[in-house]
Amino acid sequence: MRNRLLIAPMLLALVSGCMDSPEADATESSLTQQGKASYYARSFHGEETASGETFNQNELVAAHKTLPFDTRVQVTNLDNGKQVTVRINDRGPYKPGRIIDLSRVAANRIDLLEDGVAPVKIETLD
Repeated sequence: MRNRLLIAPMLLALVSGCMDSPEADATESSLTQQGKASYYARSFHGEETASGETFNQNELVAAHKTLPFDTRVQVTNLDNGKQVTVRINDRGPYKPGRIIDLSRVAANRIDLLEDGVAPVKIETLD
């Protein structure tokens, strides 16, 4: 009985973490998600990220809610098929439906700058 009481909160945390993206498919070594990507406003350039790094809009970096820092992720713009590989160094995004926030240079590589938000698929590479 005691083991059940310990397992229930862990299962609840695991399930609730997946609810942000109903199309998440996680295994022990990889994660694939589909949702919307956006990019950081210029005002964040030079600010400290959740990892303690200074954010640089000219580096191929991104924010994700749960992936470990330094995880490499391939981001595919589902509107045009363009891809970019980024490293997770921050937390976010916090707007509903968004699964990743890209640096300006990363967003530019997949033609996201004009629209600001696009449907993407992300896949961990590590």
